[in-house]
Amino acid sequence: MATHRETTHREIEIKREVSAEVAMPELSGLPGVTAVETLEAVALEAVYLDTPDLRLATAGLTLRRRTGGPDAGWHLKLPVAADERTEIQVPLGPDDEPVPRELAAAVRARVRAAPLAEVAVLRTRRTVHLLRDADGRVLAEVADDVVTSRAPGDGEVRLDAWREWEVELAGGDRALLAAALTLVEAAGATAGSPSKLARALGPRLVAARRDAGYAAPTDPRSAGAVLTAYLRGRRDELLAQDPRVRRDEPDSVHQMRVATRRLRSALATGRTLLAGEPAAQVRAELSWVAGLLGAARDAEVGRARFAELLAQEPAELVLGPVAERLDADRADAYAGALGAVHAALDSDRYLGLLDALDALVAEPPLTKAARARASTALPRLVRRDWNRLARAFRAASLAGPGPDREHLLHEARKAAKRARHAGELVAPSAGKPALRFARATKKLADLLGLHHDSVEVRSVLRRVGEQADLAGEPTFTYGRLHALEQARAEGIEERLPALWDTVSARRRRRWLG
Repeated sequence: MATHRETTHREIEIKREVSAEVAMPELSGLPGVTAVETLEAVALEAVYLDTPDLRLATAGLTLRRRTGGPDAGWHLKLPVAADERTEIQVPLGPDDEPVPRELAAAVRARVRAAPLAEVAVLRTRRTVHLLRDADGRVLAEVADDVVTSRAPGDGEVRLDAWREWEVELAGGDRALLAAALTLVEAAGATAGSPSKLARALGPRLVAARRDAGYAAPTDPRSAGAVLTAYLRGRRDELLAQDPRVRRDEPDSVHQMRVATRRLRSALATGRTLLAGEPAAQVRAELSWVAGLLGAARDAEVGRARFAELLAQEPAELVLGPVAERLDADRADAYAGALGAVHAALDSDRYLGLLDALDALVAEPPLTKAARARASTALPRLVRRDWNRLARAFRAASLAGPGPDREHLLHEARKAAKRARHAGELVAPSAGKPALRFARATKKLADLLGLHHDSVEVRSVLRRVGEQADLAGEPTFTYGRLHALEQARAEGIEERLPALWDTVSARRRRRWLG
C-alpha cells in the first residue's frame, strides 16, 4: 500500500544524445509555447542499486538515491510504455540508510532474496529550460545534461561521459512532445540508450538480458518456441503488476489475475510440450495466487455493481441504509481479500513460485513434440481446449434452472477463457484465424462472466438482507435488487444459444483441423 511519505507521478519523456558542441535549438517556437525560462544549472549525483545479475535494469526498472536538485530523494521508476514510466519518490534519510521499505516492497518480486548493491554512480550537470504557455503554465521541461558515469563490474570499472537532451511533459500533450522530438533531432540529437543507467552499464546489461532468457529462440517456428515466448510475456505481465497490487492501484488486481490465468491456461494447453513435474507444480501454485486475487476481484466487482444498481433505483424504492450496508460489506470483503493477497506476495511460497516460473521460461523442459512445426502442432492443442468447452457448454445447456446450472455455466465460462487464451497463444503461428477464434470465445466468456457476477451479487444480497432484517431494518430493497439481478441473469441465459451458434460455427473452427 502507498504511504504518506511517498509521492507518485507519471513520467512521459524522450531522451536523445547530442555532441558537446551542438547548441540548444530555439524552443519558443514549439506549439503552445510563449516563453522559455532557463534555470540555473544544478549538480546531481545518483547512486543506482540493483542485484548482482541486474534484475531491475533487465526489466527496465531503476532504483536510485539522488542528491542535489529540487527532487533529491529515493526514486523508483517502473516502466509503463516506451516513453512512459511511473516514478515513486521517497524523501532522503541518513546517508547510510537502507532502501526505504516502500520501495523495497515494490521491487521484492524482482529482487527476492538477492542483495541490492551499487551498480553505477552518475554525476550530471543539468540545465533546465521550462516551456510555458500564455498563462505561465509549464508545458514541458527540456533538460540539457552533461553526464559522467562510473559502473563497477567484474574486476573492473566502466567509465563513460556523454551529453543528452531530455524532454519531459508537464502540462503539455504528446503533440508537443512529438514537435520537440522533431526539433531536437533536426538540431543534431540522435537516439542512444533508453536510459542513463543503460548507457552506464553498457555490455554488462546486454549480457544480463541474455542470461535472463531474452535471447531469440533457436527455432522460432517450433511449437516449443512459441509456447516459451508466450510464457515469458505473461510472466513479465505478472511481475509488472506485482508492485501495482502491493500499492492497491486501480485495476491492478484484475490485471494480475488475468496474467496468472493466461499462464495457467498456456501451461494446460501446452502440457504435452513440457516434460516432468515443474510445469505442473507452477500451474498449481498459479492457481493458488489466482484464487486469492479472484476473491479480491469479486469483491471489487460486486461493490461497483451495487453502486450501479442503487444509482438506477428511484429514491422512494430504497428503504433503509441499503447502500451503506452493501458498500461496507464489499469494502470489508475487499480489504480482507487484499490483505490475504499482500501476505501471499510477501511469502516464501510466492517467491518460490516466481523462481520456478523463471526457471521454466529460461530453460523449459521441452518434449520431442515441442520440436514440431508450430503452425501444425499448436492448432491440435487448441482443438482439445475447444472440445472441452463444447462439452462444458452442452452440459450447462441440458441442466435445469437452479444452482447446478449456475455451477455448470461457471465451468463453461472457465473453459471459454482457456479456449480464448489458447487462441491467443497460437496466434503468432496460426495468424488471423486464431485471433478470430480468440475474439469469439472472449465474447462467450464475457457473457458467462456477467452471469457469474450476477450469481455472486444475489448471494450477497440474500446474506446482507438477512443481516438487515435481524437489525430491524426494511428489507424490501434487497428483495427488489435480487429480483432485478435474477431477471438480468435470465436475460443473459436467453442470449447464450444464439451466441453459441456464432462461436461454434464450423467456419470459425476450420483452422483447427
